[in-house]
Amino acid sequence: MSDKMDVPAREDGVVRLFAVDLDPMALEAFGRRNGSWPVADALGVEMLAPDQVELFAVSDLTGVGLTGYLEEGLGVAPAELAGMRPQLEAVKDGVLIVRSRAFGGAAVTLHPRAPLRHIATFHEERPPVQFEPLPSAGAAGVIGSTASSERPRAKHGWWPMALIVIGVIIIGLALAL
Repeated sequence: MSDKMDVPAREDGVVRLFAVDLDPMALEAFGRRNGSWPVADALGVEMLAPDQVELFAVSDLTGVGLTGYLEEGLGVAPAELAGMRPQLEAVKDGVLIVRSRAFGGAAVTLHPRAPLRHIATFHEERPPVQFEPLPSAGAAGVIGSTASSERPRAKHGWWPMALIVIGVIIIGLALAL
């Protein structure tokens, strides 16, 4: 296995899974602390988006398991996980999950080192986009305006405005007296 992993610019939908060979206490300390981030150092990168990185003990996934979390929580295709089940179930300590967006769309080269051990790289399953007709006939029609270019005329002409002006003048005179 190569000790480096190239991540292309604007990569999307890729999930990298690493085993973290640390006991629970050390695993907690491996997260962010006092401005440093040992996870980034162990991956060999300077910048990581924290909301795109997950570090946790596999025991936190009781009832779901790592395979279930990857499938149901992260959208990895079941077919992609099928051959990996025994290897995934063998992971007992900590795991690090790094999504594509963790690198802010930049091309980077990962140089993972201990305590990280790359397990697999998966792809999020995305259903194909389908464009179906809208259910209402009211949505059907021609795009664009069919109205004439003439400016619409006021129904009542200038009378309403004249009445308002006369009313303001009368009130102004009444207050002045």
